[in-house]
Amino acid sequence: QQHHPPVKAFMCGSVSGTCSTLLFQPLDLVKTRLQTLQSTVQSGRVGMMTVLLSVVRTERLLGLWKGVSPSFARTIPGVGIYFSTYYSLKQHFYQDDRPGPLQAVLLGGGARTVAGVLMLPVTVIKTRFECGRYSYASVSGALRSVCQTEGPAALYSGLMPTLLRDVPFSAIYVMFYSQTKAALPTGRKDASPSAPLANFSCGILAGVLASLITQPADVVKTHVQVNSQLRTDHGARGFFRGALPRSLRRTMMAAMAWTVYEQMMAHIGLKS
Repeated sequence: QQHHPPVKAFMCGSVSGTCSTLLFQPLDLVKTRLQTLQSTVQSGRVGMMTVLLSVVRTERLLGLWKGVSPSFARTIPGVGIYFSTYYSLKQHFYQDDRPGPLQAVLLGGGARTVAGVLMLPVTVIKTRFECGRYSYASVSGALRSVCQTEGPAALYSGLMPTLLRDVPFSAIYVMFYSQTKAALPTGRKDASPSAPLANFSCGILAGVLASLITQPADVVKTHVQVNSQLRTDHGARGFFRGALPRSLRRTMMAAMAWTVYEQMMAHIGLKS
């Protein structure tokens, strides 16, 4: 009997969140910039590479990691809370059974709801850091400034679009991920040398599907958190702005987070 498995799941989740955030932050920044482009610059089509190069030109290479401190402040506890909630729910309701598709949807959605609500203030700050319109010195300074100028309620702006984006993403992701893994011949053998690669591949497939389904909610979330009044000037196509960098990043981050989490859990002898 292991001591404090949810705490260990939290630690494994936090480590996996740190690795994936550091690697994929530039894609998140580019996605936020694409979604918050002013209509005035919308003369031509602006793509992912255009934004990427313009950030490097005007803000140097490290400019691509702007917002990495609020990203860390969000993902390190956030991914930890997500995985420890996921682990606790799974142990409580399903013990050693492999959850079916519907149970996987409930587990993924439940864990993400808890983490999403707890981490929302930091998510708002992270979005503002990345969009480049606000000059905050630090995460704590930004939290104070928003509370003073817009009131604490602003830190919960975009709660519904955030949950409408993250809860279905996580629910769809965990469902596709667990079902694809169950279908693999190596699905049962988490200790096999090819397990990380198999987990990663299942993660990529699950991530692409989940990203595309939840893309419109992501655009709404970014708009609501950056300017309190929502307008989307670009019709239906505007809802898929930033879809490429977002699905790349969400997919790679989720696949990496789950792979690192499962490897670490296997290493300390806990069944993930």
